[in-house]
Parts: sequence; C-alpha cells; structure tokens
Amino acid sequence: MFQPLAKADFGKTWEDARIYLRPACFVDRPHELGDDCLRIADTLVWFAAWHVSLRDDDMVKSAVVPVPELDGWIAAMPDRLAEAASAQRAGVIRPRGNLQLGERTIRLNEPQLMGILNVTPDSFSDGGKHVDAVAAAEAGFAMGAAGAAIIDVGGESTRPGAPLIWDGDEIQRVEGVVSALAKGGVAVSIDTRKAAVMEAALAAGARIVNDISALRYDDRAMDVVVQAGCPVVLMHAPSAKSDPHEGGAYAHVLFDVHDMLAERVAACIAAGVDPARIIVDPGLGFGKGVGDNLALINGLALFHTLGCPVLFGASRKRMIGALDNEAAADQRLGGTVALHYQAATQGAQLLRVHDIAENRQALRVWRGLRDAALTA
Repeated sequence: MFQPLAKADFGKTWEDARIYLRPACFVDRPHELGDDCLRIADTLVWFAAWHVSLRDDDMVKSAVVPVPELDGWIAAMPDRLAEAASAQRAGVIRPRGNLQLGERTIRLNEPQLMGILNVTPDSFSDGGKHVDAVAAAEAGFAMGAAGAAIIDVGGESTRPGAPLIWDGDEIQRVEGVVSALAKGGVAVSIDTRKAAVMEAALAAGARIVNDISALRYDDRAMDVVVQAGCPVVLMHAPSAKSDPHEGGAYAHVLFDVHDMLAERVAACIAAGVDPARIIVDPGLGFGKGVGDNLALINGLALFHTLGCPVLFGASRKRMIGALDNEAAADQRLGGTVALHYQAATQGAQLLRVHDIAENRQALRVWRGLRDAALTA
C-alpha cells in the first residue's frame, strides 16, 4: 500500500524502516537549472528531483522532493535513515570511471553494448545457433565489429526449466570461444555461476565474470573473483539454487531487488572485491512476472544508489511477447530496442543484447538527442 510521505512521518517510523532515493524528473538541459539538478554518475543523464520512499513494514510512503530540498528532508530523518539517504545520494552522483579490461578501456559515460553469445543448444532465443566453436567466435567478432564493447559468452542455458549441466561440459563449450575472442582483442565476459568455469574462462582470456546468482550459487565463486581481481556482474535472482527462477514472491519488487543487490555488494566488498569493479543487474525475467519487470524498468534509476554501474538486459525476453500478442522470441526486436532505450534514459551504463546493430543505432540516435539538448 502506498501513501504520500511528509517530513513529519520520520518521527513515527519503526526500527526496521528503510529509505530509498530514486532519481526522478529527468532534464534535457541541465545548464538551465544549475545547482537545482544533479548528474547520475558521469553519464549524460541529469535529474531535478528525488523520489523519496519510506518503507515501514507493508506500508510505503513516497514524495517527490526537488534536488535543493533534500538536505532539509535528511535533517528531519532519524540518524540511521539520514545516513542511509546520504549514502544513497553519494552513490548516485559518484563517478564510475572506466572499465579497464586488459588493454581495452570501456568508457561508461554513455551506454555500452554487451553482446550475448550463447554457446548452448537450448537457450530460449538462440539455442543451437552458436554451438560450433569456430562459428561462435566468428559471431562474437561480428558483434564487436557491429558495435559491442564486450562479448558475454555463456555455456549453460538459464531459461525456466533448463537442466543443470556438468562443469566440465560447460567449460568445453566456452573455453575455446573465449580464447579465440580474447586473442583477437575482444573484451570477453563469462556468463556463469560456477567457480570452475570462471577459472577456466579467466585463464583463457575472459576479463569479467557475469554471475546470475550474484556469487551465491558456488561457495568458491567469491574467492575466484577476489583472486582474479576482475570486474563482476551481480545479478538478482530469487534463488541461488539450481533453478534461479524459484521463489519470486515480492512484497515490493523494486525495493526487494534493490535490498538483495545492496547486500551482495556489501558482501563482495567485505570479501575483498574492489568496489569500482562491481556491476549490478536487476535480473529481468528471473523469477519475475510481467508486472514485476515493468516496475523494475520504471524504477531502474534506483539502482544507481548502490554506487555501481548498472547493467540492463531485456533482449528478446518473454515480457515483450506478453505485451505484444505472444510474439515469438525472434519477433521481439522492436520491444528490445524500446526497453533498452528506456534504460539509457535512466542512466544504465551497460545494455546486454542479442541484436547489436539495431541497438547501436538506437543509442546513436539517443546520443544525438542528448548532444543537441546540451549544446543548443
């Protein structure tokens, strides 16, 4: 249940109440507002207000607070909430810098594309298309030529109902592809939740670990990432077990996903992962219905409060078909482009997609509009 929030409400909060600050009221011409607006990290996205939400048991109260007025609201909060709010504000505006992947520098001041390369026979959209290692590597090089900054290689399908495969089989699928791409100068991430696969792929030249379980599935995964010193993508899924789609009951999906990712970020930092190398992903479609996914997309800017680059992936996902007469996976390009464009408007730094050229074109148009607004 949602109700309006007033400053006086902070004097009546329970011990476990939580505060959430989400950038809102995005603006095209920040120079006209001066100090009345803020920038999301070092992106090309500015905003003029905060959507402030107080979560107290099952009750959520919210208010839209102009940027210059937030200090007054924080002053009215109990110390614990004030500290949390201040930390979230700092997380949003802190520059993310670049991703240094070997000799490759990935600049995050504008959205970058991560190409999906599934070396699997059963992935929901492109299963069986890239099972030959040579053909898969060629597809990866083609994605890079089309504009992908990173190629994300996966050897296990995580679609609903997909069987769990043995680590050795997964390594056999991805190792040669990763090696060929890396030797060719491509920045490669390995899409896996298994420590042995991470080790093999990193040894073959992968530079990022992309784990759908946020390093919860395999007890050794955290140590592998810490020892490698590599960037890691922490994705939200409701379960860390074999089926990542299990569970998925949310009181407030946007806040529940945020809280889980906040906990994982903190756990990684405590274990020794460099905070500058952590990337977060809300995990669209993993144990989430259409309504849940839409809420996450509309509230995507909240995840910038974690102080990490945000990865967004909605490519060809089932929710697009649900919104468009059950369109098949290969008929969801329009919806894919629309969702990733929406993510760009909220400051997402990495967009994980199948169709590089089309999404790259959309981002170039987006960048043109931003440049025109900033220089007119």
